[in-house]
Amino acid sequence: MTLLSLSKVEKRYPGVKALDGVDFQLREGEIHALLGENGAGKSTLVKVMTGALEGDGGSMTYLNQPLKLKSTAHAQTVGISTVYQEVNLLPNLTVAQNLYLGREPKKFGLIDWKRINCQSREVLKRFDLDIDVTRPLSTFSIAVQQLIAIARGVDMSARVLVLDEPTASLDADECEQLFSVMRELKAKGIGIVFITHFLDQVYAVCDRITVLRNGQLVGEFEAAKLSRSELVGHMLGKELQAQAHRSEAREEKALSEPLLELTGVEVKGSLHPTSLIVRRGEAVGLAGLLGSGRSEVCRAVFGVDKKTAGTLTFKDSEQNFRQPTEAIAEGLALCPEDRKTSGIVGPLSIRENIALALQARRGWWRPMSRAEQQQLADKFIAELQIATPDAEKPIEQLSGGNQQKVILARWLATNPQLLVLDEPTRGVDIGAHAEILKLIKKFCSEGMSLLVTSSELDELVAFSDRVAVMRDRRKVAEIEGEDITEGNIMQAIAEA
Repeated sequence: MTLLSLSKVEKRYPGVKALDGVDFQLREGEIHALLGENGAGKSTLVKVMTGALEGDGGSMTYLNQPLKLKSTAHAQTVGISTVYQEVNLLPNLTVAQNLYLGREPKKFGLIDWKRINCQSREVLKRFDLDIDVTRPLSTFSIAVQQLIAIARGVDMSARVLVLDEPTASLDADECEQLFSVMRELKAKGIGIVFITHFLDQVYAVCDRITVLRNGQLVGEFEAAKLSRSELVGHMLGKELQAQAHRSEAREEKALSEPLLELTGVEVKGSLHPTSLIVRRGEAVGLAGLLGSGRSEVCRAVFGVDKKTAGTLTFKDSEQNFRQPTEAIAEGLALCPEDRKTSGIVGPLSIRENIALALQARRGWWRPMSRAEQQQLADKFIAELQIATPDAEKPIEQLSGGNQQKVILARWLATNPQLLVLDEPTRGVDIGAHAEILKLIKKFCSEGMSLLVTSSELDELVAFSDRVAVMRDRRKVAEIEGEDITEGNIMQAIAEA
């Protein structure tokens, strides 16, 4: 029996079609994985099916009856609950209060706190959580808070439970607890939509898989009949058989001394022990699906996330960067994946944005003059061909590709020894995409060391001397020289 069915769903934003005629069916008593890379449309589809967004086209049925959701609260009343990756409970309230917020049982018109506390303990037993439910939620770890959020969703859900990356903050044992509960719910006829970036988890618990790419439905598959390599191919839009070798055979670079060396570097909760070398004048690519640990390596290298184990050696000296300013001072630069929130300062001018990193390295007690900033901005506007009438235009008014060029200019102004680029071409148009790739190749030819993450395998094949493949938050393979092909990278991503 089909519990929830979405047909030809569309959702449009200015200049973007987030969902383009997507179909999705959830059956009774199944765990259904919803997969896709960034921008695939997963989050938008979940928001439509849970009442957070209204679609611009298409229809939805629930228990074979037409359904038009007015809000997430409406969805919950009909039996559709959602648990998000970010814990969206109230930390100042107790565990029990959070579990029954908005649906408190009452006795003689008053909230029955004794009953709430008792029921809360029973609910959490299913997750092997033996905790004091009268304590504030904030006194527990993020992992425990996540399990409590899931327990609330499970207890609220009558028929449909949507789990949006629920395992992101959980360790292996906690994941197994969750999977055990999911299997129990499945046996009771509840349908579960499971969003995750970990393929091992997909094959551990899921019955069917729906893959989205660029807002469109790629297909629906039975998990037992779909190989990992085929799944990765569907997600990335490439087939393993179509191996795109580099057009020009690149002479192997003589092994130079390491500039950056990671040995067993770990960040609690986001990166498992990982070792990696970037040599002087070398371009190293980081490949892997979304959530594989690519960005986490970049953040650890740059001191955004503090390592909890292992060693990081840069320029022959062991470093323990506590914050990015220390990494900048040593000659590192990072262009982050999310330029909107972590890169640009929207209201500031192009000139001011370009000067930021160099000013930070010099120290705010040695301010750059307006003339210095202008000279720097003019230089990079010309070199990187940034499309703007002048350097005083607010950066938020530029296209995505030109914003990315400004961020590149900001870090090139510091003359870094190692440039870390996290998805440098994401969200830019075709013309800007080609120009940014051209710039990366230029940096490589000039002897700069680069560490670059990309979801586009052809990009990594084009410029990498070595490619480190990430999966499940750790490095699982390394590919060198002429072995760097799209097919070999995909095979390493997919292998169990």
